[in-house]
Amino acid sequence: MKKLILLFIGATIFLSAGAFQLIENTGDESKEKGENAVIYLDADSFKEKVFDYKANTEWKYEGEIPAILDFYADWCGPCKMLSPVLDKIQKEYDGKVQIYKIDTDKQKELAATFGIRSLPTIVFVPLDGEPQAAMGYRSKSDLESMISEILKVNK
Repeated sequence: MKKLILLFIGATIFLSAGAFQLIENTGDESKEKGENAVIYLDADSFKEKVFDYKANTEWKYEGEIPAILDFYADWCGPCKMLSPVLDKIQKEYDGKVQIYKIDTDKQKELAATFGIRSLPTIVFVPLDGEPQAAMGYRSKSDLESMISEILKVNK
């Protein structure tokens, strides 16, 4: 497990700080809010949709399209600013990228497993290759650049 965490952290890219927006949390972490919606994950749905960190020691993404993981907390101002931006990106990329949100206060094991120490932390998960993380708020244009460069996806 330590090797996986070090691999995950070692593969991250720390980019310069920006600003964040809010997606309301309905309290049901795994509830999908309809077609083309941001999906809230708990530990079980994370293992199913993203990575089964209990069964695997090497990174293996479970998804079918590139993903963005938003590790956030309800009390975090920059996280609240980021949320609407991520909602817009989810809709505009129309099935080319899936955005997942993980509430670090409710999913402490996930946050600890992946060494999340700063909020928000946004992890870009390409179909092939290692995930890369950015900490702090990012503008929509910054996120779109990262989606293009890291995930190799355009609108």
